[in-house]
Amino acid sequence: MHVMDHEPQSWFLLEEEGRLFLDAACDHGAFGYSWLIELNAEEQRQFTEQSRAYIGWLAQDIHNGVPILEASQSPTKVATAAPIWASRSARPSSAGERPDGPQAR
Repeated sequence: MHVMDHEPQSWFLLEEEGRLFLDAACDHGAFGYSWLIELNAEEQRQFTEQSRAYIGWLAQDIHNGVPILEASQSPTKVATAAPIWASRSARPSSAGERPDGPQAR
């Protein structure tokens, strides 16, 4: 997996084997967390048409949807990183590497 682009303190656009992922930083006062989604076909089309502007908008939409809350109706709520990382044979384990799923920073 490699970083294609990023906006400091907001998002990372990642690519692995032709698949695109958005890691959005969510900050809600006393706590912050990172939310990773795989871009679907429509999101990839929007990214192709609008580039960075779309990724910035999508990251803000994820942040505003507060997907970490149980009561959240965010469409990204079901697209957590846990299934993505669970499908990999080796999970990161050392400090500084990304843990499974969305976690508090």
